[in-house]
Amino acid sequence: MLQQNQDNLSAAFDRQKAAFARDPFPDIDARRDRLRRLLALTEDHEAEFCGAIDADFGGRSAHETRLAEIIVVRAGIRHALSHLSSWMADKRVPTAMPFWPARNRLVPQPLGVVGIVSPWNYPFQLALAPATAALAAGNRVLIKPSELTPRFSDLLASLAAQHFAPDELDVIVGGPDVGKAFVALPFDHLLFTGSTTVGRQVAVAAAANLTPVTLELGGKSPAIFDPSCNLDTAVASVAYGKLLNAGQTCIAPDYLMVPKGQGAAIAGRLAGAMAKLYPRIADNPDYTAIISDRHHARLTSLVEEVRARGAEVIEVNPAGENFGNTRKLAPMIVRNAPYDTRLMQEEIFGPVLPIIEYGDVSEAIGHINGRDRPLALYWFGKDKAARRRVLRETVSGGVTINDCLMHIAQENQPFGGVGPSGMGAYHGEWGFRTFSKEKPVFVQSPLGAGGMMHPPYGATFERTLRLFKLMT
Repeated sequence: MLQQNQDNLSAAFDRQKAAFARDPFPDIDARRDRLRRLLALTEDHEAEFCGAIDADFGGRSAHETRLAEIIVVRAGIRHALSHLSSWMADKRVPTAMPFWPARNRLVPQPLGVVGIVSPWNYPFQLALAPATAALAAGNRVLIKPSELTPRFSDLLASLAAQHFAPDELDVIVGGPDVGKAFVALPFDHLLFTGSTTVGRQVAVAAAANLTPVTLELGGKSPAIFDPSCNLDTAVASVAYGKLLNAGQTCIAPDYLMVPKGQGAAIAGRLAGAMAKLYPRIADNPDYTAIISDRHHARLTSLVEEVRARGAEVIEVNPAGENFGNTRKLAPMIVRNAPYDTRLMQEEIFGPVLPIIEYGDVSEAIGHINGRDRPLALYWFGKDKAARRRVLRETVSGGVTINDCLMHIAQENQPFGGVGPSGMGAYHGEWGFRTFSKEKPVFVQSPLGAGGMMHPPYGATFERTLRLFKLMT
């Protein structure tokens, strides 16, 4: 079975490679047609996608899937359709004076076959948003979705086959063995979204083929409450940002930093804000389940470890429910967790929020900079000087000020990590450029002086060289 899967994968890759060789620069009409078919796929099958994702999670609201996934992808496709002609146009760049009247141009050229490895937490968005950019750039696309969302993966494969020829866009379904073989293919570009640990393995596999990679990873993204912040607004925002998809979001606030002495009061306000969002948990269709028993057990063990080490754990379970076998996990706020526990060292990826107290902005910055660079950072406050310091003295993939998550939805800005939280970026024009080769082209003029620099060297060469020195 393993050999059969790998043979099928190789055949799918070879088919796309051959198709690209036949048409290495699809015109704007072909690209728009592919984007419109991708848009139709998202519009015509919304209910099916919502149902499949709900079933895979064992409970996820269709409203949440539409808001956080389908609407985001549609906006990205429409944005690409609106801007494709300008993205595809040759870019004029300056020509140094000694080379006048020659011209310089940048020609954005498709790379070839793009591989996309998408995760389980937002399976629709994180498969089709990068596919949008790759198709806009004129590439062929192979997608390997997560085996943890099998219903969604099978549905995407079936619908992709209805809307696309397999040499345009194809979906490869399979387990970890298929995933390992997938990232070892000699793609012209590979985009992986997932954990930092697996991202390192993907980078090693891609390096064997010198395949360029975009890695969208994660990490411990901080949220900071400055003393100048509006607490009601900040608490409501963090409660929502943390509990969307039950915290299974790569840019969710991983921990909250609050001014010293305010931890207990802010924990109480957070608990109230969370209870307002989700007054019930077990039978609440708005509250997402944890994706698998293994992930549920991991989150439970993180909390039990810090509880055993003396941390205060506030469980937000307003109705006092028993969750049975639903894989639902109540929101939890943790205070005074030891720094050497897994909760404080690993990305949490669930509805558990530690609170850390800090003395001043320098201490907050020092705490963040003492750890791996995060995928996201959130700062709440009105103090412009403090905000400026945080923005300038910390490095993160992206930042939202006075809210959570919103930077990911900006098609006019790139989205990507830095260091252990990722490399490269996409969304909007940045996605188009990621999956293109911006080829520099120098167009010589009949009046160009290049011939004066050729041998045999002599007086003409020396005069031309002196002129070049004066002009540069």
